[in-house]
Amino acid sequence: MAEKVRAEKLLGECWPALFAVTVLFIMGVLDLYSASSGTESSGWLPIYARQALFFLVGVGAGVVVLLLDYRRWVEHAWILYGICVILLVAVLIVGKVTSGSQRWIHLGPVAFQPSELTKWAMLLVVAKHFKSIPAIYGRRTLKDALKPALATALVSGLIVLQPDLGSAILILLISGSTIIFAGLSLGSLLKVALVTVAGLPLAWRALAEYQKRRIITFFDPQQDPLGAGYHVTQSKIAVGSGGLWGKGYMQGTQSQLHFLPEHHTDFAFSVWAEEWGFVGCVVLLGMFLLLLMFGLYVASRAEDPIARLLALGIVAFFFWPVVINVGMTLGLMPVVGIALPFISYGGSSLLVCMMAVGLLLNIHTRRFMF
Repeated sequence: MAEKVRAEKLLGECWPALFAVTVLFIMGVLDLYSASSGTESSGWLPIYARQALFFLVGVGAGVVVLLLDYRRWVEHAWILYGICVILLVAVLIVGKVTSGSQRWIHLGPVAFQPSELTKWAMLLVVAKHFKSIPAIYGRRTLKDALKPALATALVSGLIVLQPDLGSAILILLISGSTIIFAGLSLGSLLKVALVTVAGLPLAWRALAEYQKRRIITFFDPQQDPLGAGYHVTQSKIAVGSGGLWGKGYMQGTQSQLHFLPEHHTDFAFSVWAEEWGFVGCVVLLGMFLLLLMFGLYVASRAEDPIARLLALGIVAFFFWPVVINVGMTLGLMPVVGIALPFISYGGSSLLVCMMAVGLLLNIHTRRFMF
């Protein structure tokens, strides 16, 4: 009985995360309603209604993740990883090609993107691996991190073949951050940095031409203003024209007149910035900050080292897409096709984000059970 009361009390402390997620979801639906106005729905429901439905499904998935002890999820990490690898291979074989990319598996009227689930599974894989490897004086070497690094490289390579450079980069960043949080020594970090720099020329040659053009136009968007530089140019116009208070809901010219491409996915933040201005952006980013701060709080209070590592991994899970998406809409980073969690349209992304929140709440409510 005492354990039940304590768990209920800890669940009551989760209001910052629940509040932030709820507000972000509402903002996302409002943004998608505006972005899709004046366009015909290409699916069985308008995209904002589909997003709301996916959110309800995501809540259910998050509750399932919450109810099963996080240690059980970690225990079956490699099984989940194997399922993800099978799904990624299946995408390359039977996945439907959309806009030149083969990223989705269609299940009737619903399309599922396995790369999103892979991000979540990699958090568990890294935690599972380091659970069995004790740190020496709190530090670990590159040899200790070899297995999860190779696992990350495998799924990232499969995702690049789709091609989906943005998701592959995210998985590398999320897994890499979690591995670093596991306690890599300074010497090991320096070696990783050197290998990364040395591998940049090879990575450049492996990029497709359109991906190279995106990176080149990042440094000079006016070099190809109607081609590779068009997205970021229109995005910067939208964000800048929002001013302090914005043009008003559904009054943004760049989105309503369809100058802004991908305004319901990659550039959903630009739509929000144009209509709600700087103040609206501060509120939106403030919700993400609240969620990240709660994640850091959970990590700081966790008594189980693996729970702490998982919580920090979830912080990275949300931190990197927010930084990269906002950065690319402002012209501060190359356009790599990374969605903004809870705001950009995407059922798979929303579902997995709710699973990540469920895992974070799971860790917090069980922090005295170690």
